Amino acid sequence: MNQSKVEPEPFEYNYYDYSDWYADNLAPTKPPKEVIPPCDPTADDKLFHICILSISLAIILILAVLARKNRLCLGFTRGSSSILSPVNFLDQTQNKGIAMAVFGLVFSKLSVLVLAADPLPFSKDTPVEIKEYMKIISIFYYPILYYPLLVCGTLQNKAGYAFGSLLSLTHFVILLWQKIDCPVTPEIYKYYALLASLPQLACLAYLCVQFPLLFVKGPDSEEDLDSSYYKDYVKLILKKNSSSSSSSSTDKLKLPKRILEAIKTYIYTPEKVFCFPLKLAISAFVAFLAIYHVALLLVIQVIPTLHIVRSGIDENIAFLLLGFDIVLSEDRMEVVQIVTFYTWLVEVCYLCAMTMSCLVSLIMLMRSMILHRSNLKGLYRGDIYNIYNSQKTIRPSNPGIVCWMGLTGYQAAIVCLGMIIQTIVFFICFFFLVFLIIIPIFYGRNFILFQIAAKAWPVWVTLMLVIALQHVTAKFAFIKRDAGTRDLNNRGSLFLVTYLLYLINIVVGLIAAIWRMVITALYNILHLGRIDISLLHRTAESYDPAYRYYVHYLKVEVSQSHPVMKAFCGLLLDISVQSSSAGQKMRDAEEGTEEKRPNKAADGKRIRARWQLLYTLVNNPSLLGSRKHFQLQTSESFLNGTLSRNAKEAGKPDPETAATPAN
Repeated sequence: MNQSKVEPEPFEYNYYDYSDWYADNLAPTKPPKEVIPPCDPTADDKLFHICILSISLAIILILAVLARKNRLCLGFTRGSSSILSPVNFLDQTQNKGIAMAVFGLVFSKLSVLVLAADPLPFSKDTPVEIKEYMKIISIFYYPILYYPLLVCGTLQNKAGYAFGSLLSLTHFVILLWQKIDCPVTPEIYKYYALLASLPQLACLAYLCVQFPLLFVKGPDSEEDLDSSYYKDYVKLILKKNSSSSSSSSTDKLKLPKRILEAIKTYIYTPEKVFCFPLKLAISAFVAFLAIYHVALLLVIQVIPTLHIVRSGIDENIAFLLLGFDIVLSEDRMEVVQIVTFYTWLVEVCYLCAMTMSCLVSLIMLMRSMILHRSNLKGLYRGDIYNIYNSQKTIRPSNPGIVCWMGLTGYQAAIVCLGMIIQTIVFFICFFFLVFLIIIPIFYGRNFILFQIAAKAWPVWVTLMLVIALQHVTAKFAFIKRDAGTRDLNNRGSLFLVTYLLYLINIVVGLIAAIWRMVITALYNILHLGRIDISLLHRTAESYDPAYRYYVHYLKVEVSQSHPVMKAFCGLLLDISVQSSSAGQKMRDAEEGTEEKRPNKAADGKRIRARWQLLYTLVNNPSLLGSRKHFQLQTSESFLNGTLSRNAKEAGKPDPETAATPAN
């Protein structure tokens, strides 16, 4: 009987069959906690910018026509109201609020655009290839957008203040409307756009209040040379100091008062007879906004990530640590609690570091303002060596003008970089302090740092004893006091101790070198955001670019805005105005066109002036040709320098005209 052999069919694996995977994973995956879709506000940004640009251009043209119509030739001292010179940066007496608000508004807008997906409002979903070019264009676009706000505040007329109120209110309402419509955005952090727009809203709100106030009160006429600030400054420096013993009494202050005086040196308090230059005021305000924006970025870039990491810690973290031969506990749930607690400590360390960096930056900013005032006063007095290490001429120069123009930008950039570096360094310090000192002391384990220090205790004890020995012998054995003077004593023993401690002093010198490096690094990091002091030695301070920008700025500022110089120019202008008005009065009295006054003294003065004029013309008939009344007469009216009879009759005024008083 034949039986056919059945051959088994070959097994084919289906790569697209997921039945087993679905059988093992029947439970659905958890969706993300929060998905933030893109938000388009009701007030379209593109349409708003097109409209506001058109309105701004119309306002600029109207203000240009008004400025040209109402411009008066007041000389260089009063400045020129023009749309092409929106701010007089060299005027220390003007209202600084509008300029500071506009500069802060532009800086805040550009700070947001650094991480924005669409740098310009005219294009959405900007391709990656042209995004950097768009950012470069936006750097020039937004200063132009807010330029009319500066012009409206500089022209100092009712129309400018009215247009400024309109523009600032429009910007404020639209921005507030957009943030109310879309408080949450998907970029970086859901509330980043809202928090980053707070400085813009604050600046626009200030402008919305300031422009109507100026419209109601009117422009301040006492600005620049018209102000009494410069004369008051000269009176202050010429006034003699009544208290001569104040400097000697400060040397005997007690410790609490010394500490209080040291604290006061870091708190800026305005002085009555000193106006802060506009350029430095803008730089300080922009630096304050830079601190806010950098702190905001440092928080939102790190803290949400740490929250996600801490919420994702589970029992698998024990196996991960075991792979690195780290055993925190035998219980995996306890390992989860420990790692979660350590992650929370890292977050606390980071927040403490960022907070300390903000405080240090604010304190250094106030200290810089105090030193700015001190440096300006010193240069006003001619104290050049307080700023420069050699004799300098205080006058503008090519690099000085460049540094003067860019001072505000330099200050903002240096503050931002300094704050980032300070946060990193402070975080490392807090991290080592918490995890190498505080945690081991509280929990009684992981004494790594203490174990290293314990192994080297003989070295530390020897060094401390040697240092103490040198100080004790220097005080009691090698110094003698005789008749109020000091001199060396026991020179032989001094030479012997110097030789014996030669090698151990090398080790002490090594520790001193490490300590010097740490102190220098910490000092430079703390003062990195300041441009008013050099981080290099006095002889090498010219190689510090930030300080070089600052000293060049001071040259331009002092040479063009010296209070004594401006007080002198103001006095000269007052004298010229008074002399011109006095000459006009004399000519009016001479012509008899001065208004009649009810008092008899004025009438007598006018009568004497007319008799003197008559006497002069009788004795000098050739002067008749220069008289105002006879300038239109032809040469035929004069015969040998004498007025002819016909001309005399024609030159006589009508009786009715003569009877009316001349104006």
